Amino acid sequence: MDLRELLVRGRGPMVEFLPEPSAEALAELIVAFANGVGGTIVVGMDAQGQVHDDVAEDAEPLFERALGMCLPPFRATELPLWQMEPVRESQVACIVVRPTQREMSVHGQAVYVRSGTQNVRLREPGRSQTDDPDDELYESQVVPGAALDDLDDEIIEEYRRNRLQRGPSGAVLTRRELLRDAGAITPQGEPTVAGLLLFGRNPTSFLPQVGVVIVRFAGTSLREAARGEQRYGRRVEIVGPAARVIEGTWQVLFEELHRQAVQDGLERRETYALPPDAVREAMVNAVCHRDYTSRGQRVEIRLFDDRMEIHSPGALPGHITLDNILDEHYSRNPRLVRGLYHWGYIEELGQGVDIIYDAMRRDHHPGPEFRETGRSFMVTLRNAVDDLAQEMGADTNPRQLRALRYIRSHGRLTHARYRQLCPDATPEALRLDLHDLVERGILLRIGGPRGTIYVLK
Repeated sequence: MDLRELLVRGRGPMVEFLPEPSAEALAELIVAFANGVGGTIVVGMDAQGQVHDDVAEDAEPLFERALGMCLPPFRATELPLWQMEPVRESQVACIVVRPTQREMSVHGQAVYVRSGTQNVRLREPGRSQTDDPDDELYESQVVPGAALDDLDDEIIEEYRRNRLQRGPSGAVLTRRELLRDAGAITPQGEPTVAGLLLFGRNPTSFLPQVGVVIVRFAGTSLREAARGEQRYGRRVEIVGPAARVIEGTWQVLFEELHRQAVQDGLERRETYALPPDAVREAMVNAVCHRDYTSRGQRVEIRLFDDRMEIHSPGALPGHITLDNILDEHYSRNPRLVRGLYHWGYIEELGQGVDIIYDAMRRDHHPGPEFRETGRSFMVTLRNAVDDLAQEMGADTNPRQLRALRYIRSHGRLTHARYRQLCPDATPEALRLDLHDLVERGILLRIGGPRGTIYVLK
């Protein structure tokens, strides 16, 4: 368990700090993580890294009481993992909660799920999320004219096999139970939007907006491409159920990304215009989270000489904004997302944007750019290489790069100025950033009567 990494990440969809919890608060958080994508709870420490010594001693009995409030009881394979971690001269407790295949509640009375930094109460146990028509998600709606024959048995069986690898519950479900569990059909056996998105033989017959359009333009702008003999060099449309759309789109994008193999000593190494991990994650996010009520648009991926643009129909979902997109998580199409997770196309639920950032940073490219127009959401990945990031290596995070650029321009950096440069980071995270740069011999720490300053060593 890396406490430093948890402090740097801060509170979010999969991390929470409980410096002085009650058993009730701990049970609520365990349930919220278990009903979502899992997460880590740090007991006895706050988000700034301050340790509460008296809490750690009573943490284990508190944990046992909290587990007793969670219903139904956790199975042996689902139990949260508990361990103590040393911090300076004290200890804190870390609890790792895994997602369950069952709906968990506190006292059998309240169902919670994690959303961003909050535990959201959904409903009473056993009550369907769609019992209230006003709460019904578009993906759970019945598709007029669709029948069970419009679902592809081969795709369903492939899903069953992949789901079995993700969790043991897939083995005991009949075909109908599997489809009900996936939200693909109603209790009456009518196919839903989610059912056609996941398993449809030809979903575009009912949902013409399904699919991805990939266009390769010459130059760096639409205007520049329009001046050429051909407006675009390649145009491909990918349609079908979500898994086939993702597979087909990735095949085309991988061909476009591939540059050439280079010889690095005795090692032959493939090079790419953009990090494949970042491209794949951004593409999968667009398929998962687009607004499927927008019937006149498909996801569009535009390839230019200097960048890739992924245009997704619809504004950002729920409470997500450009300011909190790194810290918050919300699924507009939770059944589709859950289905693709079981399929294996989503490796870490709720971590897509983090993966994009990390992959771009690792390969020394600028961070992803996000833009919302109200009718669509666009992600831009640029081919340019960040020389400073390449020089410093993958161990240097974006905040540290910001600090180094500031010092190169201004000669020195103070703690106060660093807080202004990174207002969203905790003081402890910023302190650790600078300490790391000093330990690595990049910065020199100078103390004086007016405070500490940092300069390039």
